[in-house]
Amino acid sequence: MPDSSMTSNELRIRQRLGKYRIERKLGAGGFAAVYQAMDTVQGIRVALKVPHSQYTTETVLTNFRREIRTTAPLEHDNILPIKDASIIDDRLVVVFPLGEETLSDRMTRRICLETALEISEQILKAMALAHSHNVIHCDIKPENVILFPGNRIRLADFGIAKVSQRTVQGGGTGTLGYMAPEQAMGKPSFRSDVFSIGLIVWRLVSGQWPEWPFQWPFAGYSKLRGRIHPDFIDFMHRAIDLNPRRRFRDAQQMLSLFLRLKNRTLRHARARRAAVKLAQAVAS
Repeated sequence: MPDSSMTSNELRIRQRLGKYRIERKLGAGGFAAVYQAMDTVQGIRVALKVPHSQYTTETVLTNFRREIRTTAPLEHDNILPIKDASIIDDRLVVVFPLGEETLSDRMTRRICLETALEISEQILKAMALAHSHNVIHCDIKPENVILFPGNRIRLADFGIAKVSQRTVQGGGTGTLGYMAPEQAMGKPSFRSDVFSIGLIVWRLVSGQWPEWPFQWPFAGYSKLRGRIHPDFIDFMHRAIDLNPRRRFRDAQQMLSLFLRLKNRTLRHARARRAAVKLAQAVAS
């Protein structure tokens, strides 16, 4: 995370940007900063993504317009919509609904298996729709998964991720630690998104991140054995296979198997918990 100290390019608390009044800074990256703001016309709070001024160039704006048009058909309950995108006071301002926290924030607290599978299913449903429209996200990571009330998630940064990474890095897209090896080589595909989703699902279920060089068994495997149905462990392993040909071809195929395994996995976990409680009761 870049230094969060105030720079001349950053917006100040209570500063007005068109109809938006800045309330607090939510985070920042190499390409943009994100703020919580009040829409003083509608009277609602929103999230503003504001690229740093040095990146508000005609080239960036052209790329941004192209990506936004490509992702415009992606209307889904689990995809974060862009409410507005415009130039205000010579700044590119992208407006989103304001969530409660990111999945990265949520992962700092315990997540039960039921919630982990609920979140995983929503991510998969969002990406299944995207892949059905031939859209590759290229930067699926916990920071781009926004939580709303009721454990509803919305996947963010479709299109914007590509523009920001190309602008800052001048090359391929993605975030190190979350992307598939072939994506790091500049060859992203649907299977690369599958890999990133697999990493998140593994972290949600096991509590640990697989790390490069992603050698099996991954971190957390010993904790999962017995507790998680072996078919679901195989499902996660397939998603994070280093060879893209052995992964799911896209999120649609991955979602299909996930839905078949979900209830089996929950029943297995509940039966194991019941057996443990019974053994403890007998022992006492």
